[in-house]
Amino acid sequence: MRNYILKFWQGLITIFIGMRVTLRHLYVPAVTIQYPTVKPELPERERNRLYVNMDDCIGCDQCARACPVNCIEIETVKSVPGDDLGKTSNGKKKALWVTKFDIDIAKCCYCQLCVFPCPTDCIYMTDVYEFSEFKRDNLVYDFVTLTPEESEQKKKNFEEFQIKKEAEKAAAAKKKAEEAAAMKAQEASTKKEEEVQAKKTDETESKKTSEDKPNVKSEDKPIEKSEKKSDDKNEGKADDKPEMDKE
Repeated sequence: MRNYILKFWQGLITIFIGMRVTLRHLYVPAVTIQYPTVKPELPERERNRLYVNMDDCIGCDQCARACPVNCIEIETVKSVPGDDLGKTSNGKKKALWVTKFDIDIAKCCYCQLCVFPCPTDCIYMTDVYEFSEFKRDNLVYDFVTLTPEESEQKKKNFEEFQIKKEAEKAAAAKKKAEEAAAMKAQEASTKKEEEVQAKKTDETESKKTSEDKPNVKSEDKPIEKSEKKSDDKNEGKADDKPEMDKE
């Protein structure tokens, strides 16, 4: 019985301790707002759901690379000559078609690291915080303005342009190779002609030299005879002179 009474008084004491906090705030003015009828005032730099202004997006992929949880997926296709993509609000010319720009807000950690690298300020945090869904797939936001058919057409146009460009490049390379081969053949032909001409010149000079050699011998022979005759005559005179001395 004594134990029962002790536990009874301990229960009353704990009730009074808890009610003391309630009684303390009983006459204090209420600060509760009637949500969702009344919205709370958010701070100026709140970080909530992301938004992308596709009119200013240039498809640079810097926000996707800065994201630490890889919740941003971007796919782009190069424009072909004749496409008019327009310009951004700060005057930057667009060069890429953005065929995919998805943000999985269920994976987003609201770090805002994707906002700062953007060169056109097209991605930013909004004050929207009410976006709960029953299915996770509904938390993947697609910001692309192109329809699936238009995206496929842009990809097809770029592939055709690439094929055409490769064909022109191959044709130019083939033409260059043909020109180089023709030039090489022409150089070989010119060299061969020069060799033939040089050979003919050598043959002509050799023939001329062989024709001139007999004339030189015929002219030299009388000179040798006359020299021999004059030598004999001188020897005879020399022999006659001692005989005259003897007499």
